[in-house]
Amino acid sequence: MAPCPFCHPAPERITHQSEFALALLDAYPVAPGHTLVIPRQHVPSLYDLPAREQDALWHLVRQVRQSLTDQFQPDAFNIGCNDGPAAGQTVLHAHIHVIPRHFGDVSDPRGGIRCVIPSKARYWPL
Repeated sequence: MAPCPFCHPAPERITHQSEFALALLDAYPVAPGHTLVIPRQHVPSLYDLPAREQDALWHLVRQVRQSLTDQFQPDAFNIGCNDGPAAGQTVLHAHIHVIPRHFGDVSDPRGGIRCVIPSKARYWPL
């Protein structure tokens, strides 16, 4: 089994850190500034963490979002996680994606995270 890429990240990928969490630049970003907020503890799901550590992750998400706002001036963000392989999680170390978004980066951003199941994404009238 390959070692977890989040347990010992390269120092140059770390943008923020706290007692319970790290923020890393995504190795395969979907947008400039795409950052992952991860717990220091290796667990597959955010919900395997004690509440205090979950709170620390979301606190770091807030800090990362502010830093990305200052650096990239995005129009919006996608913030979320894939919680389990059936939801698309490929690294089984819990993590939250913080993705800056700009108008025009895709032709039609409506539906956002709903687009993970394309046939069910569209709910708005034509």
